[in-house]
Amino acid sequence: MDKPGFVYIMASQRNGTIYVGVTSDLPGRAYQHRNGLVAGFTKTHGCKILVWYEAHDSIDCARLRELQMKKWNRLWKLREIEAKNPDWSDLFESLS
Repeated sequence: MDKPGFVYIMASQRNGTIYVGVTSDLPGRAYQHRNGLVAGFTKTHGCKILVWYEAHDSIDCARLRELQMKKWNRLWKLREIEAKNPDWSDLFESLS
């Protein structure tokens, strides 16, 4: 059986730099980004706020959605964030 997966967006601030990623462990991965434990884009650009995520039944489905979203223009991504999180609140604390 496949692991569940998550597509997520980290941001540096409201309307700031955004990053779309995929993981099977959203709390763990968001923690890594928040604390600068992952070298790369999010650490370099300060993307530490979890502003959006979407759960999928399998990691493969989540990867397909991530690839789809990475082709989107910025405006579409901003609309996706604001539809579910209009205040750009940090959703990390709501993960259990």
